[in-house]
Formats: sequence, C-alpha cells, structure tokens
Amino acid sequence: MNFRTVAVAASLVACSTISQLARAQQPQASGAAAPAAKAVDENVAAIQKTADAFTDAFNRGDAKAIAALWTANGEYVDESGNEHAGQAAIESCYADFFKANPGASLALAIDSVRFVSPTVAIEDGHTVLTLPPAGESTSSDYSVVHTKVDGRWLMASVREARTDGGTAHEHIADMQWLIGSWTAEEGGVTTKSECKWIGDKSFVERKYTTKAADGVETSGVQIIGWNAQAGHVQSWNFGADGSFAVGVWTPTEGGWQASVSGVTVDGATTSAINRLQRLDDNAYSWQSVDRSLDATSLPDSDEVIVRRNVKK
Repeated sequence: MNFRTVAVAASLVACSTISQLARAQQPQASGAAAPAAKAVDENVAAIQKTADAFTDAFNRGDAKAIAALWTANGEYVDESGNEHAGQAAIESCYADFFKANPGASLALAIDSVRFVSPTVAIEDGHTVLTLPPAGESTSSDYSVVHTKVDGRWLMASVREARTDGGTAHEHIADMQWLIGSWTAEEGGVTTKSECKWIGDKSFVERKYTTKAADGVETSGVQIIGWNAQAGHVQSWNFGADGSFAVGVWTPTEGGWQASVSGVTVDGATTSAINRLQRLDDNAYSWQSVDRSLDATSLPDSDEVIVRRNVKK
C-alpha cells in the first residue's frame, strides 16, 4: 500500500465544516420543508459520528474497527485501480499499513457532501497523510459513497483519483489574496512579511522578519508552490539562522492548512500544523497547533490576526 493509497482512506475523518457544507447545499427550509431539513441535519450528524469512529480507530491502529465502518461488501479502489473488496480485504490492507507505519497521522479537507437520496450520500475531498519520524507527507483526492444500513451510515465505496493536471499557477491561484505586505503584533512580538508572485506566478515568495519584545530579530524566506510529483501544494521555508522546514498545504473553507516538519539549526526536529483563515481582503488569522520539538509536545500558539499594510 503506497502513501497516496492510504491517504484516501481518511475520507471519514471528522471535520467541523461537514454539517455546514451539507446544509449549504440544501434549500432553506420553511413550512412543510422544515422536517426534511431536520432529517438532513440528523443524517449529517450520524455521518460525522462515523467519522469520529474512523479517526479514533486510525489513531489506535485498529484495522478491524476501521473495516467495520464499511458495508459487508464494501470496496476500496486506489488510484492505480487496485481493488480491496469486502471487510476482510480492507482490514488486511490496513493491518499491513499500520504494521509498517506506526504513528501515521491524517489531515482532511472536505470539498462537498451531498445527499442523493435519504439513504445515500456522497462525500468528495482531499487528504494528507504524514508519516513519522521524518514527517514525510503526501496528498490524494477521494470520493466516498455512504449508504444507510439498518439505521447506520457505512461506507459502500471509497475511490482514489490522481490529482488532475493544470498549470502550477492554477493549483495556487487561490493564494492571490496573500499577495502584499502584512504585519502582525502579539505579546510584544512584531512580524512583518511581504508576499509576491515569482517564476511567472508559479510560486509565492514570502519574506518575513520577526522582532521579539527584547529587540532580537529573526528572518527568513518561504516559497510556496505546486509539487506535481507528490500532487500537493508544498512550501519550503529557510531561516536566516540555518533552520529549514517543508510543509504540505491543503485548502480549507476560507483558507489553508499546512502540515509542517523541519529541522532547527541545532539539529532538533520540529512539526506543527499551521492554519490560515481569511477574514476579509485585509486580514487573516494564523495559529500553529499540534506542535512538537524532538517529539516533545508544545502548547498551541495563540491565534494571531495578521493585517494588510494599506497605503494611506
């Protein structure tokens, strides 16, 4: 099982936007339509409950519990066309992966959830799989058909697809809103950054300088672009002190999430998930969570508001 094959199996990982996405695709309910809208919400909640069960089983490396989330004759088809049919085959597939890759973690961005009928729902999105200890990540697109069996939502079909083609710019065109000059101030620390297109708009270059309350300054440069071989948006970060990091970026509703791993100038390994949420044309929020230094957990950072430097 390759990395991209396993990444699609994260299709049921819980996401706080799942119910919002599903409801957004339904007409506003009023009068007689209200009961139908309520039923949609209840089914969305049930699907998310299954997602929570999948997340827990994956984090525990429990292949049997994961396979139980499929229908008895469920199928999983990877991007190469390899089919795993039935719960036994799916369990074996996961068991082999967990044995070879203990501690693997998943990140998910759901693009859409729609109900075809009261007992059939389709979910589309993309995933990122990160493998310790080096933190190598890879991404994949997926589509899941959920079916309701005896009152319980189960996966009937999971299919993975290669990321479609397109120019390097098309894959990061949504980052246009980042272009410009930005400043963030929090707890006496000031960070200034400048984002611009480079390489015929194939990459975004972000140069930054951070000044601590005691006056000590650090700086660096970050390049963000499309990794065609791996099939995901990737960043390369280089600090003036010799530190460096690589991140895998996935779009979220109204922003981006980057799973980042790196090495300090002293040789210590680092990892974090950085979240950017666009607030409006001139501001976005940034927060770093699930942070670690040499496998030692660090507290999440505060959420910081980054504001555009608007010329007066």
